[in-house]
Amino acid sequence: MLNKYARAFFTRVLTPFAAFLIRLGVSPDAVTLVGTAGSVAGALVFFPRGEFFWGTVTITLFIFSDLVDGNMARQLGRSTKWGAFLDSTLDRVADAAIFGGLAMWYAGKGDNNLLCAVAIFCLASGLVVSYTKARAESQGLPCDVSGLVERAERLVISLVAAGVAGLHQFGVPYVEWLLPVALWLVAAGSLVTVFQRMLTVRREAFEADRVAAGS
Repeated sequence: MLNKYARAFFTRVLTPFAAFLIRLGVSPDAVTLVGTAGSVAGALVFFPRGEFFWGTVTITLFIFSDLVDGNMARQLGRSTKWGAFLDSTLDRVADAAIFGGLAMWYAGKGDNNLLCAVAIFCLASGLVVSYTKARAESQGLPCDVSGLVERAERLVISLVAAGVAGLHQFGVPYVEWLLPVALWLVAAGSLVTVFQRMLTVRREAFEADRVAAGS
């Protein structure tokens, strides 16, 4: 749902900014690299110290590069396989930094080994969600299922909860529990999504094998 509606909305909003960067001579690949570097820095500098509000603000500012670089490529009329590969690869890097930063907090001053494990599970399961589709398509099998929790949902749930939970530092009471709840939700949703994709690919693989055997 977020990919379908929110992405379309923000793409329209960010189109003038993308056009401005093009006029400055900035390349889509440069935007991808800067956006990833900013997201990684925000996650690994602020989250391990428990500064969730400022970490979320920093990550959010840079994470929109994921929409800007593609918008720029379309305006330039030169979407390339390399650009798509770079964008997808660096998305995984940014995701790993976000959940890795949260895991570092819970392994350190957050002092909660269970939530550290949940954050690591969110990191790993998010990578597996992406891998299942990539691996299936590399074998010529369609994986036409979005699943319950894709990247957009993982990021929105986690970052909104982290940002609001970070308000606890400013004296807002009873908000620190939101982040643990969000991590559990993302972990459960990612697990469901992995199984959804695996079952879809299993069905497609059996169908492909049946057609091959019949021919």
